[in-house]
Amino acid sequence: MGATGNDRQIDNIEFNVSDIGRSRAFYGKAFGWTFTDYGPSYCEFTDGRLTGGFTIGPVRPGGPLVILYADDLEQTRKRVEQAGARIVRQALEFPGGRRFHFEDPDGYELAVWTAA
Repeated sequence: MGATGNDRQIDNIEFNVSDIGRSRAFYGKAFGWTFTDYGPSYCEFTDGRLTGGFTIGPVRPGGPLVILYADDLEQTRKRVEQAGARIVRQALEFPGGRRFHFEDPDGYELAVWTAA
């Protein structure tokens, strides 16, 4: 697989929310974001520059989940661990790709994904 030009860059921001409709209404009205639904538990948003998502889940202190892209998910996981991060969610599949979550040395949870 060739490099996409996005390797090791922030690619997505994901908010855990308790009510997707409420979040859509708020961010649409406040900032003019647009939305694409992917079933009842996930909604993609765009602000015209950055894409992200609302997903049903526990609202965590520390804010949204920052998601980076990797051309090679396994090699990136190894580099992340060697740099001192702790894997908090092993690689999982979702429509369109796979991702894992890690905690950086200060305890921030981030994710890395790759296309299927």
